[in-house]
Amino acid sequence: MADSTTFDLTLERIALIRRMVVAWNPAGQGAPIVHPDAPYGSTDRDGDIFNVTGDDDGADEEHRALGDALAVFIHNAVLKPGRYAYHNTLAKLSSDDVSDVFRDEGTGETPEHVTFDVTAEHLALVRKLNIVWDDGRDVPAFDTAEPYGAGTEIPPVHHEMQPALQIFLRYGDLGPGPFGKAGNRWAAV
Repeated sequence: MADSTTFDLTLERIALIRRMVVAWNPAGQGAPIVHPDAPYGSTDRDGDIFNVTGDDDGADEEHRALGDALAVFIHNAVLKPGRYAYHNTLAKLSSDDVSDVFRDEGTGETPEHVTFDVTAEHLALVRKLNIVWDDGRDVPAFDTAEPYGAGTEIPPVHHEMQPALQIFLRYGDLGPGPFGKAGNRWAAV
């Protein structure tokens, strides 16, 4: 993620955020992670970025910018508690490095469609997620040691944060614009 104090959240970046595939990183305490093999829905990362931006030269740079874009989105988007549904892209992806909290350990199967009740507690925890860049996997992720920040206890709904975050990214409401960083939080300028 960039160390800049300002960031331009564009319509294209919002579209890429909406396509992000949220998986579960089982390391440490566990935490959501953007799927390293298919961050935007298919295994052709650069093609997915091109399909949204129309730029076939700056895919790596745009992908790295999505770390800050994700932070901006999480800190500022709005979503109401309620029942939501989504197509679970994880049903067609490998689970060698990351997993799906819905995957049946015995059969290895995961549902193609998920319906999930997002609560006010989930939404409050989304805002607290401790975003990091996973250099080894080259994707935005969340700190598996302290998912909600230093000294914060792991809540009972922790494993529900994968579907809650997936829904938040798909359905959260936030428009484009400039955002500034104060400390570790982003806000509209």
